[in-house]
Order: sequence, then structure tokens, then C-alpha cells
Amino acid sequence: MIDLRFSDVELDERCDHITNFIREQVDAAGVDGTVLGLSGGIDSTLVAYLAVDALGAENVHGLVLPARVSGDENMSDAERVAQDLEITHDVIEIEPIVDSLLGAYPEAEGDHEAVGNARARVRAVLNYLVANHEGRLVLGTGNRSEAAVGYFTKYGDGAVDCHPIGNLYKAQVRQLARHVGVPDDLVTKTPTAELWADQTDEEEMGLSYETLDSILATHVDGPLSVDTTARELGVEPETVEKVRGMYERSAHKRRVPPAPEPLD
Repeated sequence: MIDLRFSDVELDERCDHITNFIREQVDAAGVDGTVLGLSGGIDSTLVAYLAVDALGAENVHGLVLPARVSGDENMSDAERVAQDLEITHDVIEIEPIVDSLLGAYPEAEGDHEAVGNARARVRAVLNYLVANHEGRLVLGTGNRSEAAVGYFTKYGDGAVDCHPIGNLYKAQVRQLARHVGVPDDLVTKTPTAELWADQTDEEEMGLSYETLDSILATHVDGPLSVDTTARELGVEPETVEKVRGMYERSAHKRRVPPAPEPLD
């Protein structure tokens, strides 16, 4: 695998770059602050830390949005992050809303992917309900690795006003989180979107973030061929092709919905 870590100087530069970005987005929108969903995972935790650094705790509002499938530890970690940063936060149970959706369309009951995506979209609706009410921006918590392979819900966790850590590979998210003082147990915990029971990111994708990051950096974002990437990283060519396929199939998630070309 390749080393994607920043140098000490680069870490400081990256923190400044992201916090300046957050301030610029808030100023450009003419709003009073930000809202973000707190999952207890490293991505949302890092964004919360950077947002507080950029705007002050009084201008960051965290939402903890547990579902039936949410682990108690993750929800506890999410509230702990809000308390450590001294930001306003609310806990809103989303399962009654999801149950209402399934009551309207019971045919989806038992389809864990469809229901899981519905949970992500319910969270997005609540993020924007609070943001609109308070005159704030919704901060995204997705990283570069997830975006590249479409590991997010379209119009769910992908429905945000900006992506502060959208240019960071997962390894860089962890490194930057340590740098800004995120507790190590949060930095190293197993990533999960918790869209259904016992889900983990790496099990669902079928490869580790370390492998994914390395393939993205050398092949998808980089110049190396499939065979050269496989040889350099010590993985099978099929693994590289799998990541390339995930990238290509998820292109629609990274684009504005298309419309026909205008007629002359």
C-alpha cells in the first residue's frame, strides 16, 4: 500500500485550508452558522472539530439522528463529541418517520438497501429542516474515498451544501483527526454507515479502506494502469478493476442530474 499521510507542515496547511473554506461558504451564503449530522464516526467528528475551529462553538449545531439499527456506542460517541466541543445538539429518533414511509409503501419492508437509503434521506430532510429554520448551511461529512466509489446515498448523506473533507482520503481523515485532537478511540473505530443492522463499510465494499485509498490514488486519480497498480500494491488485478467499476458505475452520484441538450 502507499503512504498518503501528510507531513507536519501539510497538516497545518490542510487544517487552515478547510477552516477557511468553511468560513467562506458561510459568508458567501450570508447565513448564521452550520448544521451537521453527528454519527459518532470519524468523518462527522472531524468536520465538527474543524467547524468549531472555523466558526466557534456557538455557530455549529449538531444533530444526532439514531435509527432502530443504530448502535448505542455510536450514538453515545456522537453526543460525547457535541459535549466535548460544547456545541448545541439535538437527538431526534428517525425510526418513526421511516415507519411512516413504510406504512405508505409497505412493499419496501424487508429491503434493507431501500430502507437503509430511506434512513439516510430522512436524516437529510431533518438536517435541512433545522438549517432552514435557523438560517444555517448543512455541512457534509463525506470523504474523497467514499465519493469516488459512490459509497453514499444520493440525496441522503450526499445532500449537503458543501463537503469540507471531500478532498481527503480516509487515511488522511484519520491523520487530520488525530492532529486536531480527536480522541484516539474515535479515530480507530470501525467505520459504519449504520443503514442496516451489523453493517460495516469495509465488509459491504469488500475491501479495506487502506486498499481502496491506494487504488484510488494510483489508478483512478493517478496515472498507473490496472496491471501496474496491482503489481505496485501487491493486489490482484481484479481488485483494481473492481474499484474502477465502482467509480464508473457511481458517476451519476457525483453529477448534477442531467437534462436534454437544448434544441437550436
